[in-house]
Amino acid sequence: MSDRDDLQSLCLLRTSAIGDVTHVVPLVRTLQAKRPHVRLTWIIGKLEQRLVGDLADVEFVTFDKGKGRRGRRDVRHALAGRRFDALLHMQVAGRANLLSLSVKARRRIGYDKARSKDLHGLFINERIAARHGQHVLDALASFLEPLGLKQTEVRWDIPVPEVAQLWAEKHISDDTPTLVVSPSSSHTLRNWMPERYAAVMDHAAARGMHVLLVGGPSAAERQMADAVLAACRREHEDLTGKDTLKQLLALLGRASMLLTPDSGPMHMANAAGTKVLGLHAASNPHRSGPYSDRRWCVDKYDAAARQFKHQPAAELPWGSKIEQPGVMELIGVDDVIERFEALGQHLGVLA
Repeated sequence: MSDRDDLQSLCLLRTSAIGDVTHVVPLVRTLQAKRPHVRLTWIIGKLEQRLVGDLADVEFVTFDKGKGRRGRRDVRHALAGRRFDALLHMQVAGRANLLSLSVKARRRIGYDKARSKDLHGLFINERIAARHGQHVLDALASFLEPLGLKQTEVRWDIPVPEVAQLWAEKHISDDTPTLVVSPSSSHTLRNWMPERYAAVMDHAAARGMHVLLVGGPSAAERQMADAVLAACRREHEDLTGKDTLKQLLALLGRASMLLTPDSGPMHMANAAGTKVLGLHAASNPHRSGPYSDRRWCVDKYDAAARQFKHQPAAELPWGSKIEQPGVMELIGVDDVIERFEALGQHLGVLA
């Protein structure tokens, strides 16, 4: 097929968020393995670029959404005079659709009609196949199919600088079983209660685990961390606001397990090969949970659907969020401790 043979330059548009950006990395690895001659350009968010912007043989064009129109203008100037063989338009939000106008490409591949919104169809001229029930990572991987490719291996290998590795080693030694707790999601209604995090952290410490609390530098994450620590009966190490994304990736790679709601760190840990105790009630773990292994998640999504939507989860449109006040209260401390104990036994870090 000539379109496949003629592909020389490809633009990827996925600016955010951290979790979704990690889901794009296996697509990049597949392209690099199967079409090594294709020049890759990735339009990415300013924060997200700090995590994956050192992938080899990828040109990154950074979009700063905080600049508004000026941010889109900067991208347009960076791409001025260039034309790509294809654009993979992997984000349907209105801002991303407008940003896609900065990319000149003869093939503009976007989502199927069911997964489109904000007039996405006006900004593309091809669509991926319509499929129901896909994990987000698999949906993104299907953008390869119009190019004549299929993702048969899921590989991340996100670079971790030595300085970040050394920082992580100071906090997690090789022989110390460690639970990392990242309590905050960017969607606050996905967050669990501080006192329940504290109960699990104290339990883990009583079982001989080193416990680390992590989070970003925002005021909301600092407030959450303070509330968690105030509810703890034991002392725990607090790294909230003290790491970079690369340092966090290194830290997660050394941890035994991560406890978190549906969030960017969940997918960073999964990419680093670390098991995740995911807390799911507001979102469906089969769509947005840790891709490689969801056995250790606490899944109350169906219970949430029945309580807040008055129907089973199977009858909701795929991808429905149940971000309602009180939804995360469906997850009990005992639910999480049961998964913690099971995972600890599986890993051999608990007696």
